[in-house]
Amino acid sequence: MSDVFPERVLPAGPITLRPFTAGDVEDTRIACADEVIQRWIPLPRPYSPQAAVDWCTKTAHTRRESGDGIHFVIADPADDRLLGAIGLRRTDWDDRVSEVRHWVAPWARGRGIAARATRALGHWLLIEQGFERLELRAAVENIPARKAAVRAGLHREGILRNAGRLHGGRVDVVLYALTRSDP
Repeated sequence: MSDVFPERVLPAGPITLRPFTAGDVEDTRIACADEVIQRWIPLPRPYSPQAAVDWCTKTAHTRRESGDGIHFVIADPADDRLLGAIGLRRTDWDDRVSEVRHWVAPWARGRGIAARATRALGHWLLIEQGFERLELRAAVENIPARKAAVRAGLHREGILRNAGRLHGGRVDVVLYALTRSDP
């Protein structure tokens, strides 16, 4: 078994998870410059057009190829427009554990997209890829991400002190997880 996730498209009802392409650059640039996303994810600030090009055409793909994880656009199947992004990182192939992170574009918020995408990616990871555990870490104050984790079926396990880094410095994070044995 290879320690690299296969490149895939994952249909998930009203959304599709698919690889990043050059066609996602402008929506990625706009979304990643958004103040809400910048608050909770330590992306480059300001988020430049070149950062978007690099992410969509190189970085997202080389992270998969390196075995670190896999990154998807959360897309609208009707027009293929980017609604957000979700990915796995810090993948431990020996212990069969990976961490999920996501963001939702300003034009797509309030529709349950993060929870649906997390459920779909969790099912793919745990069932189809045979992993044992999916983890999600959210800053204690990031209430939308914490609510999405619960709606996705992840279980709150506790607080990891000083375990996150944002633009403002170190923060405590809440750890959520889903295991293959969870219903």
